[in-house]
This record gives sequence, structure tokens and C-alpha cells, in this order.
Amino acid sequence: MKKTSEGERIGVFAALKATPRTARFLLGGIFVNQMGAFVQTFLVLYLVHNHWSTKHAGLCLGAYSLGALAGGLIGGELTQRLGPRNTIITAMSCSALLVASLPLLKDPGNYGFVVALVGAAGAATAAYRPGASALLNEAMPEELRVMAFSMMRTALNLGSVIGPFTAAALTQANWDLLYWVDGATALGYALFSLAFLPAKAADSHGTSPQAVTEVQPAKKIGYLAILRDTKFALYLASMTLSAMFYMQFMAVLPLKVQADGHPIALYSSALALSSGLLITLELKITSYVSHWKAPVAAGIGTLVMSLGLTAYAISGAPVVILLGTAVFVSGMMTSGPTLWAHPAKKPAEVKGRYIGSSQAAFSLGSATGTTLGVLAWGMLGNGIWLLCGAIGAIAALCAAYGLSETREKSRQQDISKVADATAA
Repeated sequence: MKKTSEGERIGVFAALKATPRTARFLLGGIFVNQMGAFVQTFLVLYLVHNHWSTKHAGLCLGAYSLGALAGGLIGGELTQRLGPRNTIITAMSCSALLVASLPLLKDPGNYGFVVALVGAAGAATAAYRPGASALLNEAMPEELRVMAFSMMRTALNLGSVIGPFTAAALTQANWDLLYWVDGATALGYALFSLAFLPAKAADSHGTSPQAVTEVQPAKKIGYLAILRDTKFALYLASMTLSAMFYMQFMAVLPLKVQADGHPIALYSSALALSSGLLITLELKITSYVSHWKAPVAAGIGTLVMSLGLTAYAISGAPVVILLGTAVFVSGMMTSGPTLWAHPAKKPAEVKGRYIGSSQAAFSLGSATGTTLGVLAWGMLGNGIWLLCGAIGAIAALCAAYGLSETREKSRQQDISKVADATAA
């Protein structure tokens, strides 16, 4: 690919055309897998349909979230030890087996087994993501790596939009098909990865595959040492806090819409607006934002996200809800690709664990944000949106400072810093 001069913007179509075949295969697999990912979205409905209590069904969903939290760390470790492609194959194969087994245990008397099964499924499903992020980063040209994570988010969003329509059709025939199809798509992703993804992806500048992806021994560099990397710890704090206030869009906004006397169709409209903006505009916005300094993109985007939620405190009028949603999503599109691309820039010796840490931090915020948000709504009412603004400001500061590392920082300095922290 012909390199652009520094600061020159690369358009969406030019970026798509320059995307290497490995990245296209990877993104296609992510889309298909997400299109069939029904566990988290339909688990409560599925269990209630099979005569479970809503309490037990909700606890199973909580087990899935906790499993996903652990899965990020497991996936980071597997990426470090097995390499990205083997991590994807292993995680998706395990996910396929676990998810497809759920209909066999759907009887309410199997509550304990299902909690364990769903928790393991959450871990397996989340474990593929560090490998996918690492491989995508390696396959893409350096100037398109932020854009690559925007492409990944678009593939995930497209799958998330199409998936529910597929699920609705499946439930008309047999609810068990949800998890058999989910297992089949996960297995298909594993087989697809085995057939089409390289064990070692050559980087876009012509260096040998071994130089880019060979997993080096990193015995002295673990997760505790990563947490002693002050700037990265702030980045992780930003990811956790961002996930916490992001979840209020899912957990508390429908409660507000209902409390204000509006039909639930208003919330559905906000969801549709969110998905539509993400799918149609994120790549275009990223083509501009990817040339900003990382702390600026991450900090401003995170702050704008929180301001969009804060607008909900002004009024419950439909126009305010929709405008607030548009601002919220604009911030998400500004900060998201830069934040998700950040840990993939780390040296190969520690990259997998850094990516796994970021996945776990976001999962932690997602898992706790829903419960804490509903509790805060009960105590504060509309005051929760002002709280989101305050948390968002803190998250923006953490993101801006956490991503302020200079690009010239050498690979050896990155490794030495973490290794020294371990020795201490």
C-alpha cells in the first residue's frame, strides 16, 4: 500500500481497499459470529420460557457477565502463549460446545449446572477477543490501525442488529434453535479461522511474519506488573468507568422513559438511532479522528459521551432523549476506536496481556454498571444523569493522561518498565 504523508486523511473507501486479506477474513468471521451470538441477549427470555423464575434467570445472566470478565484475562494469557489465531480457534471451539449444550440442561432443576455452564460460556466467548484484536492490529498498516478497530466495531454492530431478527425467526420454530445456531456459528468461526487466518500474520510493511507475531517468553511480566504501569492503569480506569456509564443507556434510560409516561417505542427509537449512527457514520468519523493525537480523541470523545447522558437530566421530552442519544453516540464514535486500539500497540512480549486487561476492565464496568445504575436510579432519580456527567469527566481525564505516552517510546522501554515493576 502506498503510504500517505503525515497528517493526510485516508478516506473510508481507500481504507477498505487497503485492508489486507487477513484482516478481511478476520472481520468477516467476527460479523458472522456476532450475528449468531444469542446467549447474553436472549438468555433470560429463554430460561423464563422454560419455566425458570426471573430471579434464577437473572443470576444466570450475572454468571455470564462474570465469566466474560474472566474471559478477557484468559484470552490475553492464551494470546501471549498460543498466539492470536490459536486463541481464536480454542476459545470459539469451547464456546460452541458449551453454548450448544445449554438446551440439554434447560430444566429448572439443573440450576447449578446451568450457572456453571453459562459462566464458562461467557469466559470462552470473551476469550477470543484479545486474539482477534492482536491479529487485526498486526495485519493492518500502521496508519490504518485505529480505523481497523472502527471496522471491528462496525462488524460487531452489524451483527448485533441483524442477529435479533434471526433470533425472532428461530423462536417461531423452536427456542432451542437459538443456542444450536449460536454454537454452530461459533464452531464455524473456529473452522474459518483454522482455514483462512495465518498462524503468523506478516505485517503490512514487509517484515517477516516471525518478527511480528512470534510469541516471546515473558515469564516475569504478569497482570500485577501491568497494573503498576501508572498510565496504563489510568487507561484501564477510564475503560471501566466508561463502561459503567455506557450501561446506563441500556439499564436506566428505559426506566426513565417509562417513568416519564412515554411509550417504550421512544426507547426503541433511541436504540435504532444509536445503531444507525454507529453503522453509517463511525468509519467516516474515524477517518478524521484517527489523525488526532490519541489523548485528544479519547478524552474529548469520552467527555462528549457523558454530556449526551447528562442531557437526559434536562427533560424527558422525546426530542431531548433523541438529541442526547445522538450526542452520546457521537462521543462513542470519537473515542471508541482509539481506546480499543491502544493496548494493541504494546510490544509483542506483553501485547496479549495488555489487551486482555483492557477487555477485563470493560467487562468489569459493564457487569457492575447495570446493578449500580438501577440502584442509583432508585435513590437519585434523574440525578443519576448528573452523576454520569461527573464520572464521565473523570473517565475523560484518565483517558487523556493514560494515552499520553509518546509514540517515540522504544519497544525495550515498554518491556523494561513492566519487568522492573514485577521485580519491585
